[in-house]
Amino acid sequence: MTSGYGYEDTDTAPLGLVTDESDPTESLIVAEGIGVRASWGHIYGPTSLRVREGGVTVLAGSGGRGRTALLLTLAGRMRPTSGKLTAFGRTGDANHLFSRAAIADVDEVDGIEQTIRVSDVLTEQMRWAAPWYTWVRPARAADLERHCRAVFGDLELPPMSAYVEELPELTAALFRIAMANLRRPPLLVVGGIDRMARDENTTILLDRLIDLGRSQTVVTADVNGAKGAGAVRDVIQVENLTDAEFVKLEEEDRI
Repeated sequence: MTSGYGYEDTDTAPLGLVTDESDPTESLIVAEGIGVRASWGHIYGPTSLRVREGGVTVLAGSGGRGRTALLLTLAGRMRPTSGKLTAFGRTGDANHLFSRAAIADVDEVDGIEQTIRVSDVLTEQMRWAAPWYTWVRPARAADLERHCRAVFGDLELPPMSAYVEELPELTAALFRIAMANLRRPPLLVVGGIDRMARDENTTILLDRLIDLGRSQTVVTADVNGAKGAGAVRDVIQVENLTDAEFVKLEEEDRI
């Protein structure tokens, strides 16, 4: 049975699903029946969930436009057209949420031009993050270390001279996260970890997000709910993602 916040009861919860029974006062985000509808139709919702402050929260649900739109909503980049969203103590204030959140590894928001070098991307992001009146010199290796080490951990940083399109998928994903997270806001929303083609890269990426969750609240998504991820704080089954409905229809067509 599913609770009003989209969590499964403990007596029936499948493997990998963490039930949140915490005091709601520690919730960073509370979504009550939120949804988004565009001029051309329904995108997702109604969806209810609660994100506790700190650690990593994984949204379990089918990938696609519905899940992407939900992540954008939780980062203040898209306003819900229905329901109620409370974040950082304010209800219905997307601008307030926007200023306290970073979103990374979502093509619709932080896509990087492929034919550009790592050094150029870093320089551009440093200039965006600096006050408008500050001159920022071209990025150096020390800047790459300072801005990327927290995300990469012990993993090797990308070469400054490398083109983004030449980076391995895990390195590219971590670099995008580091660039989006330059200001280290309290909330970091990351596109689905199931975007990785190799399972071992998904595991490593999740480990890096767990490490970031020691100082930020991190929200990401996985179609399987990141089963076996013991260090993940909460895994929330998300319902009413439009694409999931299409998947069910396709499965019925094949029967």
